[in-house]
Amino acid sequence: QVRLVESGGGLVQAGGSLRLSCAASGRTFSNYAVAWFRQTPGKDRELVAAISEFGGSTYYADSVKGRFTISRENAKNTLYLQMNDLKPEDTAVYSCAASRQRYDTGRFAALDMDYWGKGTLVTVSS
Repeated sequence: QVRLVESGGGLVQAGGSLRLSCAASGRTFSNYAVAWFRQTPGKDRELVAAISEFGGSTYYADSVKGRFTISRENAKNTLYLQMNDLKPEDTAVYSCAASRQRYDTGRFAALDMDYWGKGTLVTVSS
């Protein structure tokens, strides 16, 4: 029902910035709370940030708070993650995901998400 496609990943030096985008299909993007997750080999998938249906509420993992900003443009069916002051520890595959659950606190688990993109790789060099 919902198709998600990430873009914007790449290689960046520590301290640099990237903006990830997630394009959603259909006309019901605003029906879903959405989130960014990331995963590296040897680690569990980690919630990075989440945003409520109309963008009024956000959640950030402690590790990215103050550096990353999640936003959405529902008219464009697009989710963004602005990543500043990137660190080598941020290297991961970043995936966007949408949940049929209400936003509530925004602290989603991966199992809460109903639709997933394939991910985009972010590599931060030191």
